Amino acid sequence: MCITSPFYTLGAYPVTGKGLSVSASEIDALLTGPVAAVVFDNDGRDEVAALLEGLADTDFAKENLETLLNGARQPEDWRVGEALAETFLTQNKACYFPWPDGRDERKRGSSLPGADLVGFHHDGQTERFAFGEVKTSAENAYPPSAAYGRHGLKQQLEDLRNCRTIRNDLVMYLAHRAVRASWATRFQAAAAVYLRDTHEVRIFGLLVRDVTPNHDDLRARVSTLGLNCPANTVIELLAIYLPQGRIATLGSQVMAAHQRGGAQ
Repeated sequence: MCITSPFYTLGAYPVTGKGLSVSASEIDALLTGPVAAVVFDNDGRDEVAALLEGLADTDFAKENLETLLNGARQPEDWRVGEALAETFLTQNKACYFPWPDGRDERKRGSSLPGADLVGFHHDGQTERFAFGEVKTSAENAYPPSAAYGRHGLKQQLEDLRNCRTIRNDLVMYLAHRAVRASWATRFQAAAAVYLRDTHEVRIFGLLVRDVTPNHDDLRARVSTLGLNCPANTVIELLAIYLPQGRIATLGSQVMAAHQRGGAQ
């Protein structure tokens, strides 16, 4: 994801904020490529296909397998916003999120508790746990209502910063999935850092918007999160601005790409 110079920059290390813009042509390319691949968990689908390969030995069984593997439904716009945020952090912030939360759903379309993104950040030398919260909003207000309140971005980021129990739960969530995984060594490296200092994590808060960029989206959040921030906790807030009116079409556009085979 190629981001031009930020519209605004706020705060100072260890708590900063930026407003970034994505062009119409780039959001089209993202939605039909890497974002769609995240939404529909192409890697996971391929792993399951390999696991079941050879078990379907009749035409009826093969038809059932095809339905099982390709029974995707149009995702909610907020889910596509999360995938867009994940793609941005992966491509621009040296992050890796190995376990899509869709794999833990018992029912399609459910929203699971805990951080939206749980994985790793590597700064070139040190592996650390990375936690991300994402809110997608087309509301024409600065900040949108999704940024505040009991379940708003501000409170969720404060909880990640302040509550060791929440961070511990996320680490354990990832730990169970790291056993015998290809990324187990990355987990062990991040865990070694965390066990030395449970505050040494990277926290990302992202707003996905389709309104005119305005620093009021993040200004108050950056200011309050910077107060008494633990020494080794680094928090970065990012507002990603899409062309106006695009949020309402995110789900339909990635679904169309998936049906065309563009998200392979």
